[in-house]
Amino acid sequence: MAVQVINEKCKGCTKCVKSCPFAAITMENKLAVIGDNCTGCNACIDSCPFKAIIKIDDNREFEDLSAYKGVWVFAEQREGKIMPVVFELLGEGKKLANEVGTELCAVLCGKDVDDLVNELYAYGADKVYLADHEELKTYRTDAYTKVISNAIKEYKPEIVLLGATHIGRDLGPCLAVKANTGLTADCTKLEIDPEDKKIKQTRPAFGGNLMATIVCPNHRPQMSTVRPGVMDRASYTPNRRGELIRLNVSFEKDEIRTKVIEIVKSVGEKASLTDAEIIVSGGMGLGSAEGFDLLRKLADKLGGTIGSSRACVDAGWIDHSFQVGQTGTTVKPRIYFACGISGAIQHLAGMQNSDIIVAINKNENAPIFEVADYGIVGDLYKVIPEIIEAVDDLFNKIDDVA
Repeated sequence: MAVQVINEKCKGCTKCVKSCPFAAITMENKLAVIGDNCTGCNACIDSCPFKAIIKIDDNREFEDLSAYKGVWVFAEQREGKIMPVVFELLGEGKKLANEVGTELCAVLCGKDVDDLVNELYAYGADKVYLADHEELKTYRTDAYTKVISNAIKEYKPEIVLLGATHIGRDLGPCLAVKANTGLTADCTKLEIDPEDKKIKQTRPAFGGNLMATIVCPNHRPQMSTVRPGVMDRASYTPNRRGELIRLNVSFEKDEIRTKVIEIVKSVGEKASLTDAEIIVSGGMGLGSAEGFDLLRKLADKLGGTIGSSRACVDAGWIDHSFQVGQTGTTVKPRIYFACGISGAIQHLAGMQNSDIIVAINKNENAPIFEVADYGIVGDLYKVIPEIIEAVDDLFNKIDDVA
């Protein structure tokens, strides 16, 4: 639906102009004029005291949405290994499928990856759509987009979920365009509206200062990319089985516009934050890049890894792969140490779902203490060595008992 101004009733009060969240209304000759960027949100209709703005039918024809069934998860794999975010999506996808009353499916693309199908069954997939072809061995946008978009067109899933990885963020928008639907990127929460069964997709907006919940009412499938580390992993059920559907795959000459000439892996130190059980993160309170050496000692003692705030990355103290937060990696470890981190909302968005948060900061009023389970007010260069010493003492006692 769109909106229209009845000029005879408009009094030029400008209340509609002030109420429009999209700045789509202007005043011309003391009459309200609806601009092209109107989204039909109806805020102006509610605000007009003279009933001078009404809904009109814009004559759009929408597809029969009842034909779409099933929750699909893109089972991203690299070199024959399923990415960890897929297991999180299967866990969340199962919840959504149960609430909608449909089945959970996985879409797997690659070459000679049949052995991964049973793993997807074990993590909850009722069906696996398998595309096996030499051109799918290594991810390329054109190849994966064609195969999956064709499958979407044929089998009509109601919901499609992808991990917000480098591949998912590239593939998701391409699939959405092909399907003529919307895509909500970097979601941190998914839930089903109990009234109409549409999926409500929540993501950080305006730099993480607020959370926006988005729906896709008129098009299918409803598509989301989901941040790794924010959903619970699906439970593993050995010997669980499902239905395998092999997709027909073929490509015309020059249909895939890119070729993989060589794969070069970085040799430098990189973080593996998504799977880490324990993360010891540092902020500007470290004072210098050398402060991470101390954090690494504690992380090594506990069998964890180090992390960082964005400020340290921007300062050149540590590689971006260690960054936790809104523009870094979203994590959900068992224990998260926040050392010298003030607790900006952008950082909290990436770690606040950790099981246990331990904050160490000189400033007792630092926002990080508001989300911390345990807070230590003090100099991290004094506190952390004492924690390391306490860990050593504990390990020594365990060894003595053993």
